[in-house]
Amino acid sequence: MLIIIPLMPLQLTVMDMLFNCDSITRHVKSIPTVKHAKSCTGDCGRDAGRGTAAVESLNSEGLKPLFQQLDINDPESVRAARDFFKEKYGGLDVLINNAGIAFKNADTTPFGTQAEVTLKTNFFATRDMCNEFLPIIKPGGRVVNVSSVMSSIALNRCSPELQARFRSNDITEEELVGLMERFVQEAQAGAHSQGGWPDTAYGVSKTGLTVLSRIHARKLRQERPADQILLNACCPGWVRTDMAGPNATKSPDEGAITPVYLALLPAGAGEPHGQFVSDKKVQPW
Repeated sequence: MLIIIPLMPLQLTVMDMLFNCDSITRHVKSIPTVKHAKSCTGDCGRDAGRGTAAVESLNSEGLKPLFQQLDINDPESVRAARDFFKEKYGGLDVLINNAGIAFKNADTTPFGTQAEVTLKTNFFATRDMCNEFLPIIKPGGRVVNVSSVMSSIALNRCSPELQARFRSNDITEEELVGLMERFVQEAQAGAHSQGGWPDTAYGVSKTGLTVLSRIHARKLRQERPADQILLNACCPGWVRTDMAGPNATKSPDEGAITPVYLALLPAGAGEPHGQFVSDKKVQPW
């Protein structure tokens, strides 16, 4: 989203901000530091109808957004969006990966199917999105992967061997991908418990996303140290969205606070980076 934001008195910064859009993301722009932006473009989502509705809502607040359709489960769609932002804006300053799915607790879909479908979007497609877009993040950029407290809960329910790998500072992206693939295969075979995995496909997918964030943050420090890009995972809390339902404790505005905080970390900041953040505080991993 191309946003002009008054970060400091009398100082304006142009930021290209890309949001994978659902209910919570549409409310990211209602946080005060974003709401007073003069113009924006690049709000992205799979559903063109909802994207158009979000644009109309923001227009009523005096903003000038544009909608760019993007389905992270479609590699061609991801690459087309990447090329669009690279060619039109020269890259991105802020990427917030908020796309995600979850099966309801009462859903009777076989667990192996739930594991495959959930990880396809929440881990594998989000990983593909990051790998396509991280190279076009501009110096000083910010990347926020919206994870969940379930990532930590699921981690603590894994076997000691899996916990050690997920917490290690030397786990590679290839190893992580192999572990996520192993979970899906063992879930489909009905053997995930014996393999040391918990009974939550959503939780494992978010464990994978948090660990992926740690890996990508480490690679950014190694490969682009002068660019001062900050990348973090976060939990927005239990938010009243289509996925979480009407009984959740936080409004979308409240759920947007931590993602926006991480997206707008000031220029020159060195931390947090490669962390799991909730309520604007770094959480132990």
